[in-house]
Amino acid sequence: MAKEKRVEQITAMETDFAQWFTDVVTKAELIDYSGVKGFFILRPYAFAIWENIQAILDKRFKELGHENVSMPVLIPESLLQKEKDHVEGFAPEVAWVTHGGSEELTERLCVRPTSETLFCEHWSHVLHSWRDLPMLYNQWCSVVRWEKTTRPFLRGREFLWQEGHTLHATAEEAEAETQQMLNVYAELCENYLAMPVIKGRKTEKEKFAGAVATYTIECMMHDKKALQGGTSHYFGDGFARAFDIQFTDKNNTLAYPHQTSWGVSTRIIGGIIMTHGDNNGLVLPPKIAPIQVMVIPIAMHKGGVAEKATELVERLKKAGLRVKSDLSDQSPGWKFAEYEMKGVPLRIEIGPKDIEKGQCIAVRRDNGEKIPVPLTELETRIPELLDAVEKGLYEKAKKNLTENTRPVKSMEEAKAVMAEHGGFIKAMWCGDLACETAMKEEVGVSSRCIPFEQEHIADTCVCCGKPADKMVVWGVAY
Repeated sequence: MAKEKRVEQITAMETDFAQWFTDVVTKAELIDYSGVKGFFILRPYAFAIWENIQAILDKRFKELGHENVSMPVLIPESLLQKEKDHVEGFAPEVAWVTHGGSEELTERLCVRPTSETLFCEHWSHVLHSWRDLPMLYNQWCSVVRWEKTTRPFLRGREFLWQEGHTLHATAEEAEAETQQMLNVYAELCENYLAMPVIKGRKTEKEKFAGAVATYTIECMMHDKKALQGGTSHYFGDGFARAFDIQFTDKNNTLAYPHQTSWGVSTRIIGGIIMTHGDNNGLVLPPKIAPIQVMVIPIAMHKGGVAEKATELVERLKKAGLRVKSDLSDQSPGWKFAEYEMKGVPLRIEIGPKDIEKGQCIAVRRDNGEKIPVPLTELETRIPELLDAVEKGLYEKAKKNLTENTRPVKSMEEAKAVMAEHGGFIKAMWCGDLACETAMKEEVGVSSRCIPFEQEHIADTCVCCGKPADKMVVWGVAY
């Protein structure tokens, strides 16, 4: 009975997907609302997920030679104004500080929406020679963007992220860095978060303000909408020229360096929820789950059960897993529902009959399958089952992406497919902004990316009928 009551607290995703998402982030104790709209409190469970993602990325960044730095939270208005396209792109979302204490400031200060300008100012002071390059920096911080409509994880006015910023002697080196870091993000999603991605380049309309090129990984959620999982930007030498960043090259000539930036934010947690969650709550991929295994004693009042549960916890901890047991006086049914809600990948049940048989029962969160595991094989079988959960999650998400991506050759077909199925559509595009705008206005989809893996859907543009050689993935995005 406790389990049924617990699950009823979540609106079914088929009934109202947005409400389902809100229910999950609050009932699973990920988020609380602060006194300022759009500023969300990450509760310990959510922050633990972010810490696990952070650890994976930080290790990879350092393996590739990046160093962590810390930049100020405030940017003088005059500094922000130096790169015209950049400031215009962020102007609607900027929060301004106008007073320090009781005094009005002589110049407004922007609360950082991103840190390109701060890095550029710093580099203009410290870069001198080609020997100083490349400069490979990363920052873990929060940023503020004054979004009109806010939702936990997906559209916050403040959010946590990492922002990588690098300087290179040549365009080729910078372009290689941009692609390399996009691949790091794709590896994170596919190998750790069980989220399949589409890698590609953004159109001119959708690229980052001030960038020469923006690359993206696009993911499909349960409701068939797109979520931009991470982006990597190549800036060329535009920022360097605007901020007068120069170095003496190997020929003893002054040159401008080439720049990149790239970032992943706590938005990816929203992606995990909407890719894997179900009507019982969260479903977390094992590699980033704060608790990978939860041990639940059955008939705990019987002698030896609680002790055996504790023994299993200690054995699995020594095997390198994140594991806990619940020895509270709540009923087993309540505990099952509680840890299903929290998305724990694997539950272990142990009771008197199991102890007699020398086994425990492992229950997979992704499909509910119950597997007897001999206690003598605990340290080998449980990691295998966690791998199986991850594989199951990825295959399910991949199936959703594949089955809900459809080719179209005309606007009429695009409208019909989106009206009937939703999801992503693949269509040829001539490269004209007017056609991209028409797809948004008439079909209701935006260009997600020009995939690296191109397909020839037709010879002509989906919109205007002119010759087209680019295949674009389109969809409705968060």
